[in-house]
Amino acid sequence: MKKITLLLLSSILLLGTVACDNNAKTSSNAPDSPAESGKVVTDKTVQTDKKDATSQVRRDQLNADIRAREQRNLTGGGADRANADLASEVRSKLEANIPAGQLTVTAKDGAVVVSGTVQIQEQLNKIDSLAKQIKGVKSVKVLARVSPSVPNEKR
Repeated sequence: MKKITLLLLSSILLLGTVACDNNAKTSSNAPDSPAESGKVVTDKTVQTDKKDATSQVRRDQLNADIRAREQRNLTGGGADRANADLASEVRSKLEANIPAGQLTVTAKDGAVVVSGTVQIQEQLNKIDSLAKQIKGVKSVKVLARVSPSVPNEKR
């Protein structure tokens, strides 16, 4: 009985660890980790991502999410934030302000890493300041790069 209990608890802990390893992404086409570079972006992908990111419903959702998190985290001072929560909030901020970006956000102890691709240099320049607007962000490392979309090719 003790072995079964130990096996069951170990399985639950392992599942919990794997489930918590999700990176926050601004689109489904964003790289899976900061170590990966973004994929070549096509016009079709850009239009799909931009349409979703710029829809009023999506922007309202993102802004409401950001406001709710800010209110929930009014703990005063420089309270440490959960890594996943911090990454998710930075991702929401970037998604709301950089349409068609394909970004992945990770956070650890207030240090945020943003990777992936954006369409233009101006968007790349905004990443640092947008991320630092989120309470709990101590530093931002931008590994993203500019990758203009390429026209779809018929194959």
